[in-house]
Order: sequence, then C-alpha cells, then structure tokens
Amino acid sequence: MNTVLIPLIEVLYYALNLYKWAVIISVVLSWLVSFNIINTHNRFVQMVGSALHNITEPALRRIRGVLPVMSGMDFSPIVLILIIWFFQRLLELQAIRLS
Repeated sequence: MNTVLIPLIEVLYYALNLYKWAVIISVVLSWLVSFNIINTHNRFVQMVGSALHNITEPALRRIRGVLPVMSGMDFSPIVLILIIWFFQRLLELQAIRLS
C-alpha cells in the first residue's frame, strides 16, 4: 500500500508547489501590468496573463469572498500561499509517517 501512497503524495506535493508558483507569478505579473512595465497589448503577455488568471482566480475568488478588503489591499494570494504551505506540510508529515 505504501508503494502507491508515497508516490501519490509526492505528485500532490509537487502539484501544490507548481500552483504556488503560479500564484506568485500571477501576482508579480499583475504588479508589472499595473505599473505599466509590461505592455498588455503584447500577445504573449495576454496569453500568459489569461492562463494564470484562469488557473488561480477560482481559488482566489473563494478566499476574497471570506476575507474582507483591508485598506484596498488584496491579501487573498498570501492566504492562498499559506493554505498551500499548510497542505504541503501535511503531505510531508504523512509521507514521513508512511515510510
């Protein structure tokens, strides 16, 4: 049973890690667009921004529904990263327990 669970836990861990980086890149890209450092008329920037938005927005929207807006700042990416870290730590502890 452990021969199946440990690789599955590793895959979930790495998937969460990729999602965490997608959230970070999405935030940085939104800052770069907001400060007019990156031109949104560029087709590649539009494709990357749209893909990141489609990937991260469902989770961020749920957090924004619960988290109040504080002084115009959006803290939902920080909360999402903390949640991802929490689940990654749970997966690490489960893998240690199984091995």
